[in-house]
Amino acid sequence: MQQQSAFHAEEAKKVPFVGDKEPLTMLAAEYESGSPILLEKIKLLGQQYAAIRRTRGDGNCFFRSFMFSYLEYVLESQDHAEVDRIKGNVEECRKTLQSLGYADFTFEDFFALFLEQLDSVLQGNEDSISQDELIIRSRDQSISDYVVMFFRFVTSGEIRKRSEFFEPFILGLTNATVEQFCKSSVEPMGEESDHVHITALSDALGVPIRVVYLDRSSCDNGGVSVNHHDFVPTSGGHSNATSGSTEPVSPFITLLYRPGHYDILYPK
Repeated sequence: MQQQSAFHAEEAKKVPFVGDKEPLTMLAAEYESGSPILLEKIKLLGQQYAAIRRTRGDGNCFFRSFMFSYLEYVLESQDHAEVDRIKGNVEECRKTLQSLGYADFTFEDFFALFLEQLDSVLQGNEDSISQDELIIRSRDQSISDYVVMFFRFVTSGEIRKRSEFFEPFILGLTNATVEQFCKSSVEPMGEESDHVHITALSDALGVPIRVVYLDRSSCDNGGVSVNHHDFVPTSGGHSNATSGSTEPVSPFITLLYRPGHYDILYPK
């Protein structure tokens, strides 16, 4: 097992943290001689999605996909109201960690770096960056890993703060307590994410996330369809914070999940 995981780690290093945008046909080419169900599903995906951006399969792929997708959205939309909204939520996350007993020095650098990246994608400042520079930064280990750690702390804080809500889900995955789960499966780099992590991050930051599932499952009638799940924030909701209406907001972050891995999907 150690040999196998060392091999996977070496293979992962050959892929950049965040890849180039590729047409969805590149995904189909990967499965040409593989499962007919997967090929059929990729064909269905092609009706709604135009492109994919791969991330390195190093256990941080969910957080890295979220990081790039969110910053890219702000860069393209120049949505100042969204930036103000998320900064408010980040401040709440900081207070949550402090109230849980975390010393500021354990997380402060990660928070500062994320806020710096957020400001840099807004144009018109001397520190503003382009799309190409965003890609370069996302591939720079020191920046990329720090932002991933920011998300890991935010996720851990949200799970601990709402431990009663998350406990049944955690018990369904492992026999660990909430605290053990956060220490072993959320905060360390390289630990994979599942629905608990996604729910917590979406709720903490108030950002809805769509996850599209590409697996070998087929419908009861033998047909093929592509399932997705929208993680819609329950507290500090994105919709209520911005418009005062209770209409659910469509996720502007779409991730493709294949067993054990997340990449970024781009709608047509």
